[in-house]
Amino acid sequence: MPKSKFESLDPRQFIIIKGARLHNLKNLDVAIPRNKLVVITGLSGSGKSSLAFDTLFAEGQRRYVESLSSYARQFVGRMNKPEVDYIKGISPAIAIEQKVNIRNPRSTVGTSTEIYDYLKLLYARAGRTYSPVSGELVKRHSVTDVVDFILENKDDTKIHIYSPVYRERGRYLEDELSVAMQKGFTRAKYKGNIQRIEEVLENMNAVPAGEVVAETSGTRKKKAVAKPDIEAIEIEDLLILTDRLVVKHEDDELKSRIADSVQTAFFEGKGECRVEVLDNETEIITTFSNRFEADGIVFEDPSPHLFSFNSPFGACPTCEGFGSTIGIDEDLVIPNKSLSIYDNAIACWRGEKMKEWNDTLVLHATKFDFPIHRPYHVLTAEEKKLLWTGNKYFKGLNEFFKYVEEQTYKIQYRVMLSRYRGKTVCPDCKGSRLRKDVEHIKVGDEAITGLVLRSVEELHDWFLNLKMDKHDAKLTDRLVKEITSRLKFLCDVGLGYLSLNRLSNTLSGGESQRINLATSLGSSLVGSMYILDEPSIGLHPRDTERLVAVLQELKRLGNTVIVVEHEEEIMKAADEIIDIGPLAGTHGGELVYQGSFDKLLDSPKSLTGKYLKGIESIGIPTKRRNWKSCIEVKGARENNLKGFDVKIPLGIITCVTGVSGSGKTSLVKRILYPALKKMHGGYSESTGSHDLLEGDVNKITSVEFVDQNPIGKSSRSNPVTYVKAFDEIRELFSELPLSKNRRYKASRFSFNVEGGRCETCQGEGEVTIEMQFMADIHITCETCKGKRYKEELLEVMFHKKNISDVLNLTVEEAIIFFSEESKYANITGKIVNKLQPLEEVGLGYITLGQSSSTLSGGEAQRVKLASFLAKGNKSDHTIFFFDEPTTGLHFHDIKKLLHSFNALIKQGNTVIIIEHNTDVIKCADWVIDLGPDGGDAGGHLVFAGTPEDLAKVKKSHTAQFLAGKLKG
Repeated sequence: MPKSKFESLDPRQFIIIKGARLHNLKNLDVAIPRNKLVVITGLSGSGKSSLAFDTLFAEGQRRYVESLSSYARQFVGRMNKPEVDYIKGISPAIAIEQKVNIRNPRSTVGTSTEIYDYLKLLYARAGRTYSPVSGELVKRHSVTDVVDFILENKDDTKIHIYSPVYRERGRYLEDELSVAMQKGFTRAKYKGNIQRIEEVLENMNAVPAGEVVAETSGTRKKKAVAKPDIEAIEIEDLLILTDRLVVKHEDDELKSRIADSVQTAFFEGKGECRVEVLDNETEIITTFSNRFEADGIVFEDPSPHLFSFNSPFGACPTCEGFGSTIGIDEDLVIPNKSLSIYDNAIACWRGEKMKEWNDTLVLHATKFDFPIHRPYHVLTAEEKKLLWTGNKYFKGLNEFFKYVEEQTYKIQYRVMLSRYRGKTVCPDCKGSRLRKDVEHIKVGDEAITGLVLRSVEELHDWFLNLKMDKHDAKLTDRLVKEITSRLKFLCDVGLGYLSLNRLSNTLSGGESQRINLATSLGSSLVGSMYILDEPSIGLHPRDTERLVAVLQELKRLGNTVIVVEHEEEIMKAADEIIDIGPLAGTHGGELVYQGSFDKLLDSPKSLTGKYLKGIESIGIPTKRRNWKSCIEVKGARENNLKGFDVKIPLGIITCVTGVSGSGKTSLVKRILYPALKKMHGGYSESTGSHDLLEGDVNKITSVEFVDQNPIGKSSRSNPVTYVKAFDEIRELFSELPLSKNRRYKASRFSFNVEGGRCETCQGEGEVTIEMQFMADIHITCETCKGKRYKEELLEVMFHKKNISDVLNLTVEEAIIFFSEESKYANITGKIVNKLQPLEEVGLGYITLGQSSSTLSGGEAQRVKLASFLAKGNKSDHTIFFFDEPTTGLHFHDIKKLLHSFNALIKQGNTVIIIEHNTDVIKCADWVIDLGPDGGDAGGHLVFAGTPEDLAKVKKSHTAQFLAGKLKG
């Protein structure tokens, strides 16, 4: 666009960014149309996120801070403005980034979407408590209930209001009656007759509570009272007369008199009031209680805190609201379930000393007919239970671990105990996280513990069909509407198969992001700027259409929707496409193309267009690898899996596919990975439900799950330290002449320890300022100007670059830099070898010292992959699990990623990938397709075989999209 025309654009129609220079952006000018769906695409590292998040969103945030209090504004001048000439027409910005798994063990789908907050309010307002003994509704009577009951009678009906008499432990009955007289009560009903209290005292013998009461004193029985710490004895056949009256409906003052008398009766009767209606000489006494009790059980009043597992009041006291406790993990005790007891299936009963426990069982097994030669997985439930409980012939595992706990003053027993401890489902709340009595409180016919276990789709239908009486419906109308609306949004973004009780840290990156998207939809904002980072992650091509509909709805409400994306279907739906490139890192940062999807295909500079048009492509392997060895999962039943058996080949690339919610994560992350990890001496979460894992497990030496979690929790963590290249770089600088003269050791060049680092920022390069009620602000350190080191250390140069300059090099630049000839070739050669895998996985554009917290989930995953490629030990056979490795990857980068997978296979490893991307699926040697749908309609093994054979399966949703790719 000509410069003059660009500057004349209307900020009410466009968001105008002039001269963006952040990171690798090269003085970029771009005008983004408002109230449109705009897709920003390009290679990984081309500058998409720098434009969308670090420039556009950062400026929106900065302007928001500027509008706040003077306390916040005093820091605004010190906040880094994005490197840009100006931005006009910017709207309030909402960023939904690639949030990798939340680590908080308390966070669930329900809490993160705020639906659970509304559920707690719903149950607190409309929940009905039912007695677990009789099943009857537990009701607390109010003064109004009693007044209404009395006024239902016709005129001239005589009414007596009584309160029962309780005698406190250690007090005399005459004391109680004397106190009643002092309060102004004059009459009591004793054995059916109303008498003056003095006459009652003459007819009764008062004795201390706890002693035998004479027949003339009446019998006693214990009663539950509002305060369990007060123990009182009710005197039967004795009631204090609080008031007696005649019903007169025209008497305006009668209602307030009845209310006062009932209130007094409740108080004196410790929450109980008796009303006698005298009608035609018949005496009917009705008992009312304002205590929340039934069948001798005192219940808690429903309140939001009672339903909160994050509150000490509502959380299960055993697991403190986590749903799991640390106990003995059966999968660690018996890791290989294909072994028999005779073959030492019980891991803790192996070894010289502990073997005697196993020997005792083996020697006496014939006395109680126990099958010691039968594999553990085929034992009956009773036989498995017997191993834990034991009998008179042998001591079981429970007794064994009790013995080990008694010996924990010895270090070897503490180590042994820790080896078999793991997370187990809480025995009290069975994983519901809440105290037991919340199950007695129901809305409709369901307790809150049952609702959170339903899928979102089922829950949405349940609320649509929920029937309530008029009072409750009016009370909860807004709550039900809000819950139903948010559940609908979750279904719209393709997450209808999740349950509200699902832990947030078990979700994939894509699921987490779509939950954030659904939560933002629930806020119903208009006139805003939504910036989304690859919302299609983890979404099957079949469900992309639903996501597009959600994005279009956001736009229809009057918002500008900016999506950083590589998915072809979302590009086709966009009103405008902005392609950044042409390549990554220093070779990117330019506006390659802006316009419609159709014209993008003909753009000569756009690599994206070339792949979409088919000029460039990811080739199909000429030959699929054969396999002989495999491991087999039998009876996979975790979550929605339907108990199928499946073989996983070794030594090849296997893709596990299927629509969202079909059971891929359950099979791989919940069953296969934990089971293998424990077999090879590692610690993992509890293994999902299955019968057995068998096959060539002995051929595997180690197991690695390469997920999208950050490579380090600390801001000091970075790619160059993760791949162990920084050790060599520090060694190189310590060998330089100036370092030798000044006696600088390699540790001096570390920014993590005292010595050469800047002590003002302690090697961070920036200082953190805490903000009240806001996220902390990070500003460049004024002492070292962001260079992390002291001045004298920066004087040490290698090829005219100091240690800070080296950390600012991209991986690509660093490989060239360290490949230059020098007398330190033995060290620089090691550096290049350790950096090379980073470039091979498509990360040549990241800087060596870039904080790991700034890496996306996909980038973090590829840094981990690079570290494994660098190790490259052919004597090991490692199974690598990858969860959506194409996250954040352009077609061109996927080609590089597949090259890395093949390199792992050449080293003698196995690669198992959870993936939806058809370019990766078509290049796999073996495909395991689950489905056919998500949730309850999924969990079946649809197909296992080569991609070519999968494309012929009609009931597979994956096959429909794969067939076209195999032809191309």
